[in-house]
Amino acid sequence: MVDGLADVNGGTSVHAYKLRFCQRNRLIAAASQATVVLEAGWRSGSLNTAGHAAALGRPLGAVPGPVTSPTSAGCHRLLRDYDAICVTTAAEMAELIGVGVDLELDQPGAGGVVGGAVPRERTSDQIRVFDALSVRAPRVPAEVARRSGLSTAAVLGALGALDLEGSVRERATGWVRVT
Repeated sequence: MVDGLADVNGGTSVHAYKLRFCQRNRLIAAASQATVVLEAGWRSGSLNTAGHAAALGRPLGAVPGPVTSPTSAGCHRLLRDYDAICVTTAAEMAELIGVGVDLELDQPGAGGVVGGAVPRERTSDQIRVFDALSVRAPRVPAEVARRSGLSTAAVLGALGALDLEGSVRERATGWVRVT
């Protein structure tokens, strides 16, 4: 046993203590790309995790219920005090971490074509810029230029085209790939 935590192989039981819940909440917030709270009461432990996520700069979402429900008070508090984003669908939840989710593929007539337009071939600059981007870590154009071997002007042009295509997204700290 180390610091009151059970050894996985030792089988030692560990009692639930408030301190361990707080430690667990910090770990959950740090390990997650985003935190979404579903119907939390005013003093819910989920709000503790959300507070840690907000302090770490992680995206924060809330799925509130009716304004009259006590089990929604915590989510409404997140929306008001922590600038959480109100999310109502899986696609909106995925948007928090910059992952595109196409939930319309199974509908008739979708055919993988966006807005009826035929997808265009990417230029070699667009491919190099796309490959230099990360899904998780936003990168500024200068860093993308260094990684791709292109000029900053070429990178900015390629980023604009990829953004129109919906393959990349600009965040406050740089550009990321959308999967």
